[in-house]
Amino acid sequence: MNQSVKILELSGILDGIRGNELRREVSTIVANGADILLLDMKEVKFIDSSGLGALVSAMQMVRNANGKLFVCSISDQVRMLFELTKMDRIFQTFADRDEFNRQVLATQ
Repeated sequence: MNQSVKILELSGILDGIRGNELRREVSTIVANGADILLLDMKEVKFIDSSGLGALVSAMQMVRNANGKLFVCSISDQVRMLFELTKMDRIFQTFADRDEFNRQVLATQ
């Protein structure tokens, strides 16, 4: 089975404005038929509540299209935020793209 994988690199501050952009990007990616979406957050410095909401919306969009969403390369600050808000239970995260490739793509 040939899975379509799309990687989206996020950067800076994930807030309401960037969150709306993320929702639009994910909607387009899902509409174009991607089965797996990886959000590479290596360059994300901060996420506010609107940004968290956008991530949850992105996850719902991907799941509604029978796809899978993963996150990689989160900073310690973002990891702490994920743990405090229990988002670490919703999002499967990987240390980096290499770990994602080994654990997800190699098993497809």
